[in-house]
Amino acid sequence: MHINTLDPGASPLDYYGFELRRYREAAGLTQRELGAIINYTGSLIGQIETARKLPTQAFSDAVDAALGTGGLLSRLLQLVLRSQLPTWFQQAAELQARAVEILSFETHMIHGLLQTEAYARAVLGAMDQSNLDDRTTVRLARQSIFEKKGPPVFWAILSEAALYQEIGGPEAMRGQLTGLLAHEDNPQINIQILPFSAGAHAGLQGSFDLYRFEDDPPIVYTEGYGGSGHPTADRATVNKCSLRYDHLQAAALSIRDSAELIRRVMEERYGEQRDADADSVAQVQLQR
Repeated sequence: MHINTLDPGASPLDYYGFELRRYREAAGLTQRELGAIINYTGSLIGQIETARKLPTQAFSDAVDAALGTGGLLSRLLQLVLRSQLPTWFQQAAELQARAVEILSFETHMIHGLLQTEAYARAVLGAMDQSNLDDRTTVRLARQSIFEKKGPPVFWAILSEAALYQEIGGPEAMRGQLTGLLAHEDNPQINIQILPFSAGAHAGLQGSFDLYRFEDDPPIVYTEGYGGSGHPTADRATVNKCSLRYDHLQAAALSIRDSAELIRRVMEERYGEQRDADADSVAQVQLQR
């Protein structure tokens, strides 16, 4: 795509690129000169201006400061990143952004709003390696809802299986569990583990999210195996899922005990000593 043919109305990404170029040229800077100021390459700026590369929050903040845009690009970024989500998930992202309370139950993995970069890359790249950098950036950007004024209260119940399902390797799992523990004293983000010892429980039918809003009725959201979202505000369904969640919370460990379990699994299963032992075994096998 030639820069002169960029249509700002084609997509939020095109509009971002158009505005970036407009502000840069108004400042009398080339792409290389702007890059030197904000410590990015002129080539990257050119790719973003022509909607061939996704901008990041750090990039947007740097350009806003350098060009005196009044924070325009940083504000546009959220729209850009949301537009890059799979079509079927865009509604869920909007619900997350509007909710005052999010209640989530996950059966086998860490919820997307809690994922670290390495863990998210491993999840997203399991069956599809295309555009992995951009897709990871988009997923992590959803976590910005916790940084806004008046963030939602997030209750996350994770099956103990999610702590043992090794996604991305031991180092990625150490980082992910460390990330969970970082929220230990944050009353806005509450993590509980449903232990194996709970046996049969109210969440055996699968993962689900429950979104509650200031003025609108609550919504239950589930995902199908083929990558499709199913939101519903049906009162009977919402009531049933609310009851299920109450029972899951009753069966789950307390927040403090959950943190202790996470810490123990991290040290025993993904600790550095375990990696060293594994390397020693590998060396012995190679010598045989």
